[in-house]
Amino acid sequence: MENAKEFMIHLGSVRDVEDFVRISTAQPYPVTLDDGQHRVNGKSFMEMFCLVLTRPLRVSLQCSDAQFHDFLSQTTHFQLN
Repeated sequence: MENAKEFMIHLGSVRDVEDFVRISTAQPYPVTLDDGQHRVNGKSFMEMFCLVLTRPLRVSLQCSDAQFHDFLSQTTHFQLN
């Protein structure tokens, strides 16, 4: 498996969580999120609500460089600079 690739996001609404999970579940590789206290499966709508959504979230992907760039292009509206 490739090295983890990471970036930061903010999910400000239930709609954002739904959209993120929809994008994540379409991927053939693991997607995890971390709020600094909890690490959850980014493909699980229920697990996402264990996170503190008022904090920036670290997204980790176990994927190729091409898959990482494709995922980034689908999540630009969530990304933090």
